[in-house]
Amino acid sequence: FDLPPLILFSMDGFRAEYLQTWSSLLPNIEKLSKCGTHSKYMRAVYPTKTFPNHYTIVTGLYPESHGIIDNNIYDVVLNKHFSLSGTEKFESSWWKGQPVWLTAMYQNLKAGTFFWPGSDVAINGTYPTLYAVFNSSVTYEERISGILKWLDYSKSERPDFYTLYIEEPDSSGHSFGPVSGGVIKALQVADQALGMLMDGLKQRNLHKCVNLIVLADHGMEMTYCKQLEYMTNYFNQIDFYIYAGPAARIRAKNVPQDYFTCNKTRDWALSSSQCKRSPQHFKPYLTPDLPKRFHYANNIRIDKVHLLVDRQWLAVRDRRYTACDRGNHGYNNEFKSMEAIFLAYGPSFKEKTEVDAFENIEVYNLMCDLLHITPAPNNGTHGSLNHLLKKPFYSPSHATEDSSPSSCPVSHLIPADDLGCSCNNVSNVLVLNQRLNLTTEDIKKANSYHLPYGRPKVLQKKNVYCLLSHHQYVSGYSYDIWMPLWTAYTVNKP
Repeated sequence: FDLPPLILFSMDGFRAEYLQTWSSLLPNIEKLSKCGTHSKYMRAVYPTKTFPNHYTIVTGLYPESHGIIDNNIYDVVLNKHFSLSGTEKFESSWWKGQPVWLTAMYQNLKAGTFFWPGSDVAINGTYPTLYAVFNSSVTYEERISGILKWLDYSKSERPDFYTLYIEEPDSSGHSFGPVSGGVIKALQVADQALGMLMDGLKQRNLHKCVNLIVLADHGMEMTYCKQLEYMTNYFNQIDFYIYAGPAARIRAKNVPQDYFTCNKTRDWALSSSQCKRSPQHFKPYLTPDLPKRFHYANNIRIDKVHLLVDRQWLAVRDRRYTACDRGNHGYNNEFKSMEAIFLAYGPSFKEKTEVDAFENIEVYNLMCDLLHITPAPNNGTHGSLNHLLKKPFYSPSHATEDSSPSSCPVSHLIPADDLGCSCNNVSNVLVLNQRLNLTTEDIKKANSYHLPYGRPKVLQKKNVYCLLSHHQYVSGYSYDIWMPLWTAYTVNKP
């Protein structure tokens, strides 16, 4: 091998807490965790669903950027519906961005995918070099044998990058709930699958040659039929469509004709931002008003009204809903139950190493580095996972600064310009300026405290500004616009 092969192995719905709780029953996963590199957990993107997260992992893009915003989608431009059970998911128009198998192929490598969301679609007109159309009846043994068979190919035919996907423990998590004997059995099945793969690699003397990443797309939470929020309790008449569940969305029922003109639900979301019932176990948002950390707004496929649901609760249409008293996912990606596993082992990874949690948008750049290829533009920060690697392939470099700051010394305490302010509750101007009259030692202390990683670089050319130090913060103050270009400060934890 000129380059260590990379295998990306997904165990659907394997929440991080499972490994912490049941590690003694999972010898292969536990050994991989202890011998290689693992994170405390990996944060999924919102919504914490299967297709959005799997496609984020292989593109480095948030769902709003790659287009797979849920497992069920309506696109008003295409006027088509996407679902896991339908054939529309095979249409390439749904799939934006560049998955890592295409990135590899565009740079003269080969890719083999034994199941992965999107891998059986001609994205940008191209399938992986070798691929299998998803079929849940294919046993895990057959899937692993398929990967090992591809590894046996001659150098000219053998893939450099592989994906492997299994449905457990997600399937059993849905059926039995996350804390159940059914999930423990499913975890053991997943562990045996990993053992099968490692045995096959050892038989080929490849166990120290292949880079292996084992991860999950999201976690799992228990839901209860006594913990349902019915829309019939908020509306006299339900004349809209709701994507029910932990990440509920609401749109017009008649599409495309009413898609942009259905204002009733939008007005309700605005008026219901304060509780209509007590207690209320969801919060309605207009999509642009969702927490910015979700990165879940900038796509026409994201319906205009979104319900952010409390953990273990579901937002549903009416009392006919029965998919409860079972496991589910899709919730806020900061919930502990939604955290996923990440394990890595191979010649490129550090040994016996635990790292802090990170977001799954970072995995794409990591895989590109392992394959020695240039990643396509993405939402990750290239180099942010270098601490997982023995010898990082990519070293981030800082942009060249085009404008350097001067200093802003206090020349006199009484300002030369009277701004004409007469507000009674504003401090005396002399007092305000005294706060700026820092000693050299004060300035040094402020810069050390508020700029622990150095000051921001100004990349605009011919930008005239100075460093203005306060006790509580430091600003880069522009002489051109008479206001700060940036302000830096440190907030202590309570």
